[in-house]
Amino acid sequence: MKFRFEKLEIWQDSRQLVNEIYNLTKNFPQSERFGLIDQIRRAVVSVALNIAEGTNRKTDKDRKHFFQMSITSVDEVVTALYIAFDQGYIKKADFERIYELCAKQTARTAVFIRRMPKGEWQKA
Repeated sequence: MKFRFEKLEIWQDSRQLVNEIYNLTKNFPQSERFGLIDQIRRAVVSVALNIAEGTNRKTDKDRKHFFQMSITSVDEVVTALYIAFDQGYIKKADFERIYELCAKQTARTAVFIRRMPKGEWQKA
């Protein structure tokens, strides 16, 4: 692993979430190609990207901001999941499975933020 973010479990988990969303949205109606599919995919990709970007920020405040943005991107994913479920695009079991992955991602990222060593992240 050559990049700092690759070591983070929250980033590794985000990759799983990205893969789940991409696989799930393959079965959405084509009429959603430029709507819900694009929106949920952009949101889930943002989860991973913000974690990666946050690892190399120079200040604790800036790092925290990007990790927090990752959490808000998960919120977008969950909202899009509800919309997909309400429209009948996904089954309840799929909704619940991915919802739990989202809850885990948010919880673990929040713990990471709270435990992030002040001023020492640059050494990691």
